[in-house]
Amino acid sequence: MFKASFNRSAWNAFTSLTLSFCCVIGLGLVDGRTASAATAVVAPSNVATSSLEGMPDFSRITRLYGAAVVNISVNGMRQVSTTASADAGSPGSDADQMQLFLRRFQDQFGATGATMQVPVHTLASGFIVSSDGLILTNAHVVADASEVIVKLTDRREFRAKVLGTDPKTDIAVLKIDATHLPIVAIGKPADLQVGQWVLAIGSPYGFENTVTVGVVSAKGRSLPGDSVVPFIQTDAAVNPGNSGGPLFNTQGEVIGINSEIYSHTGAFQGLSFAIPIDLAQRVAQQIVATGHAEHGLLGVAAQEVNQTLADAFKLDKPMGALVTDVVKGSAGATAGVHVGDIITQVDGKPVELAGDLSSLLTMATPGQHITLQVWRDGKTVQLAAILGDAGKAKEASMATPSASPPQGQLGMVLRPLLPGERNVIDLTSGLLVESVSGLSTDAGVQVGDLLLAINGQPVSTLLQVRSAVFGAATKKSLALLIQRDTEKIYLPLRLPDR
Repeated sequence: MFKASFNRSAWNAFTSLTLSFCCVIGLGLVDGRTASAATAVVAPSNVATSSLEGMPDFSRITRLYGAAVVNISVNGMRQVSTTASADAGSPGSDADQMQLFLRRFQDQFGATGATMQVPVHTLASGFIVSSDGLILTNAHVVADASEVIVKLTDRREFRAKVLGTDPKTDIAVLKIDATHLPIVAIGKPADLQVGQWVLAIGSPYGFENTVTVGVVSAKGRSLPGDSVVPFIQTDAAVNPGNSGGPLFNTQGEVIGINSEIYSHTGAFQGLSFAIPIDLAQRVAQQIVATGHAEHGLLGVAAQEVNQTLADAFKLDKPMGALVTDVVKGSAGATAGVHVGDIITQVDGKPVELAGDLSSLLTMATPGQHITLQVWRDGKTVQLAAILGDAGKAKEASMATPSASPPQGQLGMVLRPLLPGERNVIDLTSGLLVESVSGLSTDAGVQVGDLLLAINGQPVSTLLQVRSAVFGAATKKSLALLIQRDTEKIYLPLRLPDR
């Protein structure tokens, strides 16, 4: 509990200042000339004025739609091992603690591969979207569930059936056997503006139907990892237990599902992320109809474009998704997407970040026709693609660029691949990096890497490398396509000033 100290002298000083200001305004109202002068200073005739809106009526939103927010209790079993950190639950969970115990046991007695089933009990949130008992929540809420109990605000409890989940977007649909239930109103995330007020309702730490408020901090936020959701970022307090609960706008409409927080402690630190409701609805409709969700697959891997790469590819500014790999036989390959292309638009929608590409493809469905705008060889190219099914083929992982811009002198010892080496790694071009120094070291090139292309041009001989570097004499940087193990990535290499 925070206890504020009361400073009498400071309060007196503040009161005096406040009263003095009021007196000035009061004198202005009595003295017409002073009032005119004050008006000229406060609102000159050439400056437009506007009235400020008052605070939203959060109590009204809670009163109208709070009853449609439910509390979810999940019981189940989870496989825990000492070697797979992904098996651990959230910090402090039973599964997480058991994994730590097993790891200590292994370290002490030399055991290997210890695994066991541990009970899982989760408290979370959800909200009713149809009066006959359809409920939306997060997929991670009901993972490993053997029993899901939904509690309404009138204290009634129902055993829920999980109709389906979509881990890719973290959406799950539940069904309870009830009718004439209160439901939420659905809004349009596209109309949401950064800085607008939002309200979250959920059960943080099991405290049922807790209301918190904040503002929209950002839209279309991409998070690290495998997430493909264009999150709504807010500073509304969201804690463990809020997962799956609704995020309302000031009109009382749900515009998102609270899903994740960014925290070093596991508790709220001002960064909360919600799944846009239009994406959730599209996934939910598929789950209700078929029991699962489908997502479009282009079959490319891409990375962010920083300033150095933008210079290398002659882009006006860093933007788009730089293609680092194209899966053979994929929709992207059939459409003519090349490694080194920078995808800047999908169906006319801009791709500012690499995460935008994944988000747009996730919103699409298998078999959907899309138009890609790509930047290739200093000009714009239009490509048409028919998306594949992400459920039937694993999409290439998104690569990560080097963390810092390279500096120093260029240095790299390369040799052609031997025939046997080419057969093993199934490559027809590329050069093996035997040593690095100077600029190449700072760029992130490592011994054992394979240099596949420079500025989008494949290289398989030392002469081609020299030609590519010589041809870049007027450029500020090079874009090196490197294969490291099974991953392909572009490394930006800034050339020294000439």
